Amino acid sequence: MSQSERLRDIQIIARRDGRVSVEELAAQFDVTHQTIRRDLAELSDQGKLQRIHGGAILPSTVANIGYQDRRDLNEAGKAAIAQAAIRDIPNGCSIFLNIGTTTEAVARALLGHRDIMVLTNNLNVANILVDNPSCEIIVVGGLLRRADGGLVGTVAMQAIQQFKFDLAVISCSAVDEDGDMLDFDIQEVGVSQTILKQARRSFLVADHLKFRRRAPARIGSLAHMDSFYTDAPLPTGLAAACKTWGVSVNVAGAGGQA
Repeated sequence: MSQSERLRDIQIIARRDGRVSVEELAAQFDVTHQTIRRDLAELSDQGKLQRIHGGAILPSTVANIGYQDRRDLNEAGKAAIAQAAIRDIPNGCSIFLNIGTTTEAVARALLGHRDIMVLTNNLNVANILVDNPSCEIIVVGGLLRRADGGLVGTVAMQAIQQFKFDLAVISCSAVDEDGDMLDFDIQEVGVSQTILKQARRSFLVADHLKFRRRAPARIGSLAHMDSFYTDAPLPTGLAAACKTWGVSVNVAGAGGQA
């Protein structure tokens, strides 16, 4: 394996896990610790990773990683989450799907649902659901975020306020140990908060990688959600908090509710 290929794979691992260790990378790539330290130093110089003792972490908690990179992360986990969530979404209901690669997975899983109305501020969701002839699609207006096809800002919030829908299915960029749902873009956060206010019930769909990430803007608390769909058991403290709050936690592929 060339160094450029190794650097690429190290970045993929860091995005997946939130951090990398010299020891684990050396074993995985069958190279010396010194070789990995040089690789991490180079990635640090390029601003792609931040060195820490024994390894490196993603460099920023104030900017999200690129949309295509997010799409490629844990695709199987997101698909499993989507399948778990749609089992609790009946035919004949109205649903809001927000911005996110996991909500896009939910949209793909809804292609077999009948007589549903889907509202969204995500152009990718709308394009996916075009293939379901039994789905009415409403795209709310807003400022187009070209990076990921999201519609955000005051116009989007005002448009959403004209509706009352049965279910909001939202994703977020991070879930911290206190149960706060977090994101990077304050305009997107405002839209997500408006979505939740206009929903009769609300689901969070977020994979286990979100437990390891941090983001600066708070959407709200899991305490106010009806259900949480993920792909791995929650950290102990967060699991206990969800139980106290009465939030249904559904772990895809792990026997259902936790």
